[in-house]
Amino acid sequence: MDRRIHVDDLDDKLSYVQPSFDGFMDLIKNDKKVTKTLVSNGCVDYKGNIANKRTTGGWKASPFIIVNEVAERLAFFAVAVSMVTYLVFEMHQSLPDAATHVNDWIGAAYVLTLLGAFLADAYFGRFLTIIIFSCIYFVGMILLTLSASIDSLRPPLCTKRPCTPSTNAQTSFLYGALYLIALGTGGIKPCVSTFGADQFDESDKKESQKKYAFFNWFFFAINMGALLGITLLVYVQQEKGWTWGFAVPTIAMFASIVVLIVGFNKYRYKKPMGSAFTRFAQVIVVSTRNHFRGVVVGNESELYEMKTKESDIFGARKLPHTKQYRFLDKAAVVTDVETITNNKWKLCTVTQVEEFKSFIRILPIWASTIALSISFAQLSTFFLTQANIMDRKLGPHFTIPAGSVPVFTALNGLLLVPIYEKFVVPYLRSKTGHQRGITSLQRIGVGLFVSIFALMSAALVERMRRSNSDPTKGLSVFWLFPQFFLIGTAEVFSYVGQLEFFYDEATDGTRSISSALFLSEIGIGSWLSSALVKIIESITGGVEEGWIRNNLNKSKLDYFYWILTGINGVNFLVYLIVAWRYKGRNCERGTIRDESNLIELDVQFKKENDTGEFSSMAS
Repeated sequence: MDRRIHVDDLDDKLSYVQPSFDGFMDLIKNDKKVTKTLVSNGCVDYKGNIANKRTTGGWKASPFIIVNEVAERLAFFAVAVSMVTYLVFEMHQSLPDAATHVNDWIGAAYVLTLLGAFLADAYFGRFLTIIIFSCIYFVGMILLTLSASIDSLRPPLCTKRPCTPSTNAQTSFLYGALYLIALGTGGIKPCVSTFGADQFDESDKKESQKKYAFFNWFFFAINMGALLGITLLVYVQQEKGWTWGFAVPTIAMFASIVVLIVGFNKYRYKKPMGSAFTRFAQVIVVSTRNHFRGVVVGNESELYEMKTKESDIFGARKLPHTKQYRFLDKAAVVTDVETITNNKWKLCTVTQVEEFKSFIRILPIWASTIALSISFAQLSTFFLTQANIMDRKLGPHFTIPAGSVPVFTALNGLLLVPIYEKFVVPYLRSKTGHQRGITSLQRIGVGLFVSIFALMSAALVERMRRSNSDPTKGLSVFWLFPQFFLIGTAEVFSYVGQLEFFYDEATDGTRSISSALFLSEIGIGSWLSSALVKIIESITGGVEEGWIRNNLNKSKLDYFYWILTGINGVNFLVYLIVAWRYKGRNCERGTIRDESNLIELDVQFKKENDTGEFSSMAS
């Protein structure tokens, strides 16, 4: 029995309630002077009105977000680059255990971005989510400062081996503080970059171009915060002690909250759109149920879509139908006129199905870039451990703090971003014709390729350090410059490329979740790094006889780096295949859509839907 019903036959059986947003747009449709200054992406101002381009968003609002990111990243990196040293020398943990615990903590911070994104999209909105989790972060920083300042919260000073280990209560208090910081990071990170991108209207060509510049300057802000955290604050930790070393970033975290709140009347806000995960589950359930009921997808006119101009996802624009993942289209096939209700567990719209398809499409790209995060995890662990036992003298009177050595990476980002934006992009644009010079996928690929040489350099330098014939004269820390510089270069290309890619390929209702998915790979990479260390440690003889020991001079860390080099090489080849086969929302292989083309398609799509008929566009 054919259970399909043509959608055109349903008009006399249904009534629809136009969203209030449509009603508002109808009222102002004839006033061209007004509509030209209003955004078309559903953003509102702090009063709840459709945002005006003249008074909100753009570079009027973005500086507050960028400064907020500088202050927050300053606090995070000041803790991250020092925590291995703190755990070893203050909490008396072994080096492998300390590195594992730091990797686990960083991993949790970034995997928790999925929670933050869910709450932002479903309930609180991005701005309120950032404020709430910034306060949680601030409380964690206060507790961390107390851990460093109160003697009873740390084991006694180690005067002879073996050192007195920290008690369970001391460790629990410290970990409680760290994981409050991780929870705060998880709520902030998926929202802040997307909140910044929300300040630019994609339908406005000028603002669309400025959005990509924002991503570059946002990455610049991350590196500026990192630079200050790993130089100024690490120096404070070394000269003034751990209490001041953690108290100053605590103040910086408070300042980041204040700065963000100050700009509240300049921002464009996206209202919560409900849980994307629930909508995903509905598509899976309905398509699976219809499959077992024998439903077959015929032509696109049989797929259900709202009659209104806007989609039934609050604040989200309609999405055109695509031919990928046709199985999921069964969720939008009308099988019975009685099922045309608001119950999305029985029938989904084309837009809801396409939203889920867009999420599925980016998963292979996400999975093929996780290996790069394993390499990034070394920045805050073994790279710093190497620096700690090398010659760090800069002239006769100054010694570079070990925690400040990643300045090579931060400076790289600070230098490359302006150069890339001002010179490289225009040059590449003249050669390729692409708005951004190269596509986001190509930019990510460059980062993955450079990372191979970063770990190769790390392995060669570590081998040279261990083979140093004069143990009384350590190898200069500046030999680490190539690996820090190359890993920083890889980050400049891959991080910004991923910001662009995951934002562009996300739909209106999944922007925070898409950003969180990208950030979660940093956390997963940290966890995989911990797992890899544990596996190598157990296979090669443990912390006393294996490749990674408490004494780095007796370790074979270069072997570990060669393994990472091999992983990065294989991963790069896998990524090339995945990126070449990738089809974005414009259904073009091996690239993502040019924003100017997207704008034209969006205008065309809106015109076709202005007829008020049920429809679905061909891909």
